[in-house]
Amino acid sequence: MGKSLLLDNGEPFSLKHYRGKKVVLYFYPKDMTTGCTQEACDFQSALKKLNSKDAVVIGVSKDSVELHQKFKTKYKLKFPLVSDPDAELIQKFDVWKEKSMYGRKYMGIERSTFVLDEQGKIIAEFRKVKIKGHVEEVLKTLA
Repeated sequence: MGKSLLLDNGEPFSLKHYRGKKVVLYFYPKDMTTGCTQEACDFQSALKKLNSKDAVVIGVSKDSVELHQKFKTKYKLKFPLVSDPDAELIQKFDVWKEKSMYGRKYMGIERSTFVLDEQGKIIAEFRKVKIKGHVEEVLKTLA
């Protein structure tokens, strides 16, 4: 992974650091928006259950490290958020898609979650995620 990927604490991010654990890697459009806040809070609420299955949760968006810090503090999130301003990881997982709102087309992150095994291999993927009930679906893949 390149130099543009940073954790919310400013440290460099690499998925390699999480080998040996299952990883719930979720991509979301924007900090502080209604849907993304709900999704983050749902993952936070289920964090103990996810951790008990030897899984870590990592959120990824194009937002800055500073905005990630504010988002984490405001909603008391206890899992890392990755700043991917150059869409490096976002493109690697093919979640940079054409979207449409009010008839206007634009490029953005398609809300998606990937579950990786201990070797970093994708064992489950969820695309065009609907937030309600999503974390429960993710938990089932870790059973």
